[in-house]
Amino acid sequence: MKIDHIGVAVRSLDEAASFYKANLGLAEVHREEVPGQKVRVAFLSDPADPNGTAVELLEPTSPDGAVAKFISARGLGLHHLAFHAGGEPGAVATAMERMLKEGIPSLEPKPRPGARGHHVCFFHPKHCAGVLIELVGGG
Repeated sequence: MKIDHIGVAVRSLDEAASFYKANLGLAEVHREEVPGQKVRVAFLSDPADPNGTAVELLEPTSPDGAVAKFISARGLGLHHLAFHAGGEPGAVATAMERMLKEGIPSLEPKPRPGARGHHVCFFHPKHCAGVLIELVGGG
């Protein structure tokens, strides 16, 4: 699977986006709040390759959300790697099922709505070589 994006936990979308724009030449291509995940997100990518791997900045909106807890425990920085499972309906569920058959348990029983209208599911770092893995794609 292709890497869709790299998630980075930040305290402020505006401050972090400013860094990536000014110093790395990335452009912001999408911003939204994802209430179900208690975050605001901004996606940035290379203007010359807008469909390439993006950087997703994650700003917590609630102290009891997963990203806020991550920052409290581990600090700012790399949060997850997201892999694109496909754009067709059911793509995430199919990829999730493949991982479950390999004995890799997911953090949720089924895919859920995520940013950019995609469905997502996550797999705990202890089962994924130390990195939180997200599958993202069509419903």
